[in-house]
Amino acid sequence: MLLRLGPEFELRRDVGPWLAERGCAAALDTPENSSAFYVVNVERNGKVIYTWKGNQKNTHIGLYDLQTKQNEHLYMFEKNLHIISCSINNERTLLAVSFCQYTEEERASQLLQSVSKYLTLLIEIQPINNVRVLKAVDSCVRVQFLHPVEGRNASRESRLLLVSEDKYIEQFDIHVVAEEEHKVVIEKSGQLPRAKVVDDLVWAQWDMMEQRLFYIVPKESKSTLRCVQFYPDENFNSILESHLDIAVNDTQLKLVNFGYDYCQDQDVASKSLNLQVFTSKAGGLCVCCSLVSDTPHEIIYSIYFLHKGYNKTFTVSLERTESHQLKEVAFMNLDYYVAAYLPGQFLHLLNIQHPDLLCYSLFLTGEDARIDTPQNCSIRSPWVSAVLDCSTGSLYNVSISDRALLHLLQRSKRDCERLAALHCALLYFQHTEDLEMQIIQWISENLSTCHSFDPIQEFIIASLYCRMCPETQNLDKLLPYTSLHDWTGVVPGVTCTTDIISLPVLEFQNSKGFWEKLNSNLESVKYAEPHLHYHNNMLRREWRNLSEEREERRTTAYLRNIFENAKKVLSHLDTWDSEARLVPLFEEEDYQQQLLMGLMVAQLKDHLMRHLQYVGKKKIDQIVLDYVANLLNLVHRLMKEVWRRYQLHSCIFCFDERGSAGEFAVFHIMSRILEAANGMCMPLPPGFHTLHLGLGVRCLPLHTLLHYIDSGILQLTETCVRKLLKDLDDTEQNEKLKFSIVMRLPEALGQKVRQYWNHPINANLIARKYVKLMLEKLGNRQCSRPIPENLSVPVEFLPLNYLTNVLAEIENQGVHPYEKQDHVNARFVEETALKHTMTLLGLKYS
Repeated sequence: MLLRLGPEFELRRDVGPWLAERGCAAALDTPENSSAFYVVNVERNGKVIYTWKGNQKNTHIGLYDLQTKQNEHLYMFEKNLHIISCSINNERTLLAVSFCQYTEEERASQLLQSVSKYLTLLIEIQPINNVRVLKAVDSCVRVQFLHPVEGRNASRESRLLLVSEDKYIEQFDIHVVAEEEHKVVIEKSGQLPRAKVVDDLVWAQWDMMEQRLFYIVPKESKSTLRCVQFYPDENFNSILESHLDIAVNDTQLKLVNFGYDYCQDQDVASKSLNLQVFTSKAGGLCVCCSLVSDTPHEIIYSIYFLHKGYNKTFTVSLERTESHQLKEVAFMNLDYYVAAYLPGQFLHLLNIQHPDLLCYSLFLTGEDARIDTPQNCSIRSPWVSAVLDCSTGSLYNVSISDRALLHLLQRSKRDCERLAALHCALLYFQHTEDLEMQIIQWISENLSTCHSFDPIQEFIIASLYCRMCPETQNLDKLLPYTSLHDWTGVVPGVTCTTDIISLPVLEFQNSKGFWEKLNSNLESVKYAEPHLHYHNNMLRREWRNLSEEREERRTTAYLRNIFENAKKVLSHLDTWDSEARLVPLFEEEDYQQQLLMGLMVAQLKDHLMRHLQYVGKKKIDQIVLDYVANLLNLVHRLMKEVWRRYQLHSCIFCFDERGSAGEFAVFHIMSRILEAANGMCMPLPPGFHTLHLGLGVRCLPLHTLLHYIDSGILQLTETCVRKLLKDLDDTEQNEKLKFSIVMRLPEALGQKVRQYWNHPINANLIARKYVKLMLEKLGNRQCSRPIPENLSVPVEFLPLNYLTNVLAEIENQGVHPYEKQDHVNARFVEETALKHTMTLLGLKYS
């Protein structure tokens, strides 16, 4: 089971023993009284309000505190009533109750036509004192006290919302005064001040945690979603309006999270649209609704991602159609995800923050989709990561099981599930070292099984996104969260259609928190969000240009600044990890990788400065350094876990032994890391190419090794080639290896390392290269003096004599391409040529 439910409150478990102590448990044994034992409301401050019938058919109201785990008796009615709605103020001095006085059958039999069916009372309960009638009507009323922000001092003013079945909501302002010792009473004896909040609504939802009222009013063929924000020290403001292409039944008012009268809610739900609004901490706003399907074996539901400007409609083909008749889709808010759940059929985790690609949402069936709750229950999501089973009065914390997610990742055969599970593990669970280690292990085992994405790229990009975005607001809109540009795969059993919708209109001033983040999300959509994310196209082009112009631009101020950036990144890394590193990385300079590091710092800084000007240069400099340093650290983390797994050590640079199976596995993983880095134009830790080449020499046969070098998979580095030339003896096989390597060295690198191989073949190569360079310097010019008669060696071989004297003439003009190798000159060429000739003739040179 992917979703894990932790019981926070269970009516029978947490209240039953307390009632037994009060002598009321026996009354709950009868079926009639058992059905009257239910949760009425859950308040913002963690207070669960419930009701039960006593021995004398009295109706009781109690309260359970989720924090103290204590029960408290609030009030008793000395008659048999059906409690519809109940709410208590933050100071626990006032109780608002709405109830039905009798059933229709009782009304007909007792001829009570003149008595209102529904009564709404305001009761002083500290201590129990006066009772005030707020409403006496024939239409149902729900009540809800507004609760101030946590930590606020006790107030003498309370505000109460009354929601009428007649499709209006009003607010009562209630002032209390303290009398005698601890007695609190309502201040005014006359009518309480009231204000109309909204009229003509057909659907409403209460957000208890953020004190927000979402409601829908019909408008021609469409519906308009609006939101009223209630403030602790002010009144209320209408803050949002959004037009939805949803047909809402306007014959009966549907209420969500205004208390929990299970029987009545079930009756209304059967006649109205199943619709809920969810918000996320990152400024996400979603409208979820299940739609009617003409096909019995299909379920249709839509998610309006209002913060993104589009709607996705999903059609699911059911495996067993008979269970469909008993259930409807339940929606749950997990903050980063919205869960669409049909018991016994499927669980669909929809990514709120990144809903554009379907592969980042997880669709499960079978055992993975099962949730350990009664399968025919009505569940609600009163706040983020919580569900209330209205039929049993059980409140659960909902979370994604990291163990089940890893199990799903390891055994899944579909790329869409793997990708969704990988992103969930990295972004939903944030950064935990143990989880990261297990993900790296999975990556190392599944490099060749993922066909539509690169798991290494996704691991690095998603991990960077997770680590960096909490540092600064709006950074999540500027950094990439995936290496994929699009995804054309399908999710078996699900079809999806996407429609563009109009963006919500916000009206607020100086509002912080959710509304500020939502407004920022909407602004990014207006300015073409994908183009805000950092891309590596320009970085790749500039890196290639600078690499080709290495000698010419090495000393420019621009290039000096680039390498200074790289130096800052590496020194920044040193402050993080002062311990001896397990993997031999960061132990040498790497011109190309340091160039790429510095360029990434410069270009990412420019990108952030364009969009985060209010942050300041110093903060952006720090963000950029952290980003590139974290990138290198993630590669090192990958290598470290792989190194530990295969128990490697520093003997990989002993070229006189062949590599083990573990070394070959690490070499393969490093090749995939290099492929991922090249695909993203991402710098690698200095020393990576040396380590990779060393493993290649130990593990690969010569022809494969040379193929890897020629195709660019292995790069020849000074450290590795120098060690190879010095440490290996000159057996026939080693000579072939050295010669093949030396022949492939770039000119600049060749000049540095060829001197370490004291062998005729190498001398011959150096001499040939020297002659070629000298003659290129000469060009079409002729030597200025005739060939001298005195030869440098007593050998009558005119072509060699002529060549030697031409080289000497060029040297006399001050041309010397091998300035750091003084022994390479005309004399060296002459001796090398003679040695080579004598060897070919089978003669001994002396």
